Amino acid sequence: MEASDLGDVLAGVGPRLRQLRLENEATLTDLAEQTGISVSTLSRLESGQRKPTLELLLPLAAAHGVALDELVDAPETGDPRVRARPVVRHGRTFVPLTRRPGGLQSYKIVMPPEPGAEPTLQTHEGYEWMYVLSGRVRLVLGTRDLTIGPGEVVEFDTRTPHWVSCPGPHPAEVLAIFGPQGERMHVRT
Repeated sequence: MEASDLGDVLAGVGPRLRQLRLENEATLTDLAEQTGISVSTLSRLESGQRKPTLELLLPLAAAHGVALDELVDAPETGDPRVRARPVVRHGRTFVPLTRRPGGLQSYKIVMPPEPGAEPTLQTHEGYEWMYVLSGRVRLVLGTRDLTIGPGEVVEFDTRTPHWVSCPGPHPAEVLAIFGPQGERMHVRT
């Protein structure tokens, strides 16, 4: 691995640590208690102000339940394939389609049917683009209540109150791209 590649890998560790912590719905304090690493050190690792060391990464990998190579997310030499490791959150299966932390992230998401589910709108920083592959998806976006079917696409600023669910009767499969604040998909026709 060249020095520039190593720098890229190390620069990606902080955003990856933050992503894993948020996926596990943990606070820095929770992680500090679990690993014995101070909150300030964890914060500096996530922000890139501190370089990751093996001494710090091993307990973090154990706390997140991932292999060290997944935590570091180092690219495999010469192999362009993305090795998807599905993650289940809130009953939904997320299959990552990209392997770089930060920037645009793409996933295939399988949503189980939730007929009659009551919307709980939320907001967060970022931008989202969804393409429905199969099934139906209900999107409540602000005051709009939409049902999206196969072949349909939506995109929205996630600072708008929103909620996404599968009304059934079958699971829904979508391709989703999530971007940081202000980063949008640009589709050329």
